[in-house]
Amino acid sequence: MKSFIIKDGFVIILGCFVAAIVLLLTAGPAWAAFPFALALFMVFFFRNPEREHIQDDTLLLSPADGTVMDVSEFYDEEYLEAPAKKVTIFLSVFDVHVNRSPARGEIKYQRYTCGVFRPAYKNVAVLENERHAIGIENELVKILVIQIAGILARRIVSWVTLGCDLKQGQRYGMIKFGSCTELVAPSNVEILVRKGDKVKGGITVIGRLAS
Repeated sequence: MKSFIIKDGFVIILGCFVAAIVLLLTAGPAWAAFPFALALFMVFFFRNPEREHIQDDTLLLSPADGTVMDVSEFYDEEYLEAPAKKVTIFLSVFDVHVNRSPARGEIKYQRYTCGVFRPAYKNVAVLENERHAIGIENELVKILVIQIAGILARRIVSWVTLGCDLKQGQRYGMIKFGSCTELVAPSNVEILVRKGDKVKGGITVIGRLAS
């Protein structure tokens, strides 16, 4: 995970560069321009920047880069089994797509759900699209983080499983291309962002635990 490029993108990037070279040699520069430009975009998309994270158990960090689509309250029946607050973050194809753990803790819950691939910015996507959820718990809090596929995101990637211990800000997976990530926290957590805010994974403080 120290690589500047996520390993899941190596084959795609290499394929684009090979296609560009073949077309350059057989058909000329004009034909090679598109796959070469696509290869450069894939390098940009699969970037994996190093970030310095705070380590504070009283704070919840953003699980993804993107724009806050919604902040809502509801009763979570999936993991918390209690009143909860949910922050929904939309990731465009220009955002870093690595997902990071909002808090330190052990993965006590994991669920993958098959679904359709509607645009991630539509509200119905969080209910109908393919998704992968992990429940993280430590001595102070239990939270749920959900990766949701979009119309272009056809694969959710996870590098962790049940029983794994995560550090705050640690990379645990990604969603290939446009997508959505949700953070579900207990109702007593103070949410510090609102709809329309830009957030950065592992950097932006999403919530503060009640003292």
